Amino acid sequence: MARERIRVRRQPERGRYDRLAIDGVLDSGLVAHVAFVDRGQPFCVPMLHARVGDELYLHGSSASRAVRTLAAGTPACVTVTVLEGLVLARSAYEHSANYRSAMLLGTFRLIEDEADRLAAFEAFTDKLVPGRWSEVRGPNQRELKASAILALPIAEAAVKVRTGPPSDNDSPDAALHTWAGVLPVVTGFGTPEPAPRLKDSIPLAVSVRRLLERKL
Repeated sequence: MARERIRVRRQPERGRYDRLAIDGVLDSGLVAHVAFVDRGQPFCVPMLHARVGDELYLHGSSASRAVRTLAAGTPACVTVTVLEGLVLARSAYEHSANYRSAMLLGTFRLIEDEADRLAAFEAFTDKLVPGRWSEVRGPNQRELKASAILALPIAEAAVKVRTGPPSDNDSPDAALHTWAGVLPVVTGFGTPEPAPRLKDSIPLAVSVRRLLERKL
C-alpha cells in the first residue's frame, strides 16, 4: 500500500502504511478534508465521513458541486487528522504537535444500490453517535433522492504520526529556565441542549448518555 506518491518524505520514520494505523485515524477523526480540482481551481471541502470495510464514504447533497465533481471521477485527496497534544519546547522553532494524520488518494464512485445507500446512512449516523441509528427515523425516498453517497477505496493511503516530548531535550536549550513538555488535547462534549420544541417528558437518548461517558 506504500506507493511512491503517497510515501511520507519529510521525516519518513513517522510514516505508517498498515491498515490498522490507517483505519484507526479514519475511525477516530470526525471531519475529512476533501481536496480536488474543478476547472483548474483547487478546492478543499470539510465533510463528515465514515469507513465501511475497505472504503471511505462521504455524503452530501445531490446538487452539490463537490459531490457532482467527485462522482464524475475527478482525482481526489482526502485527509483526516486527530490532534493529540501541543508540544511546547524551550525555543519557538521547536514547538510542534502530537498527531495522527491520514492521507488517501484516488477517485470516488457513486453508490447507487439502495441497500448500500441505507447501510451508508447507518454508518454515518452511528459514526457521529454510536447507537443513534436505532433511535431515529431512517431516511425516506425523498431524502435518499436528495442525497448522494460516494465511496473511495482505501488502497493508496498513508498515516503520519508524531508522539513524544519536545525534540530539544539534548540541545543547549534544555538548560534554559523555561517550562517545556506536552499539553495533551482532550476532546469532550458539553451539556446537551434540547431542541426548542422537545417535550419535557422525553429523556436524554441512551446513545447520547453513553457518548457523554467517554472521551473522543
